[in-house]
Amino acid sequence: MLKQRVITAIILLALFLAALFLLPTAGWVVLVIVMVMQGTSEWTRLAKLSGNAANGYWWLTLAVMIGIVLLDINHTLPHLPVYAVSVLLWLVVVPAWLISGWQVRQPMLMALTGWALLIPTGLAMMDLRAASPWWLLGVMGLVWVADIAAYFTGRKFGRTKLAPRISPGKTWEGVIGALLGVAVYVPLVIWLGGLPGAAYQALPVMTLAAWVWVGLAILGDLFESAIKRQAGVKDSGALLPGHGGLLDRIDALTSTLPLAALAMMFQK
Repeated sequence: MLKQRVITAIILLALFLAALFLLPTAGWVVLVIVMVMQGTSEWTRLAKLSGNAANGYWWLTLAVMIGIVLLDINHTLPHLPVYAVSVLLWLVVVPAWLISGWQVRQPMLMALTGWALLIPTGLAMMDLRAASPWWLLGVMGLVWVADIAAYFTGRKFGRTKLAPRISPGKTWEGVIGALLGVAVYVPLVIWLGGLPGAAYQALPVMTLAAWVWVGLAILGDLFESAIKRQAGVKDSGALLPGHGGLLDRIDALTSTLPLAALAMMFQK
């Protein structure tokens, strides 16, 4: 299983890097829409939508994504409200959801949650890449490093369960591994990026911010695990050998990319 996961991850990384740096803007937008729609297909399964309801939800999501792109081209899309929805979801709704162990059975509420999860993520992938492909890669790399460090640290040293009712495989030792991995990642990015000396002076603040992003990534991971447990499935899909569905790979990105794009907006 581990070998299959590694092979799939290497192939995905190569394809992603090629798309990130080589695709024209229009091609990247199409790719993002395809990803959002694949995520939507998997979410309909988790949300227990079927038949006409699932088809209607998929087509309506596609219409929303196309509308977002057209508004963005005309510079009439208000990005802040889209990201505000993500902030509300991840900083208020999801923590309360997980703490209470809420079991949501209303299809409409699950459908709205899917939009709050996927649409800001798609917009963030477009915004961060438009600012610089390196911005998007930097944020995603942070999440990947945290995930890999947590996985191997948890396998080797994991004893104390993080959230046994939601995801029994995750441990506090894995969380510590993720924090340590990111603490190495941040100065490495500064060095490889040839950033000025002021970046090193801000290293403690940047590391602390990266740790906050690790917390958001873990929240995204736990939330998808809770939704899968509620749906009674192990994976969101079977698209990626050894990994499951697309949502299984981007769960931590749905909670980090929109907030990273929002932070970038306020830095301009």
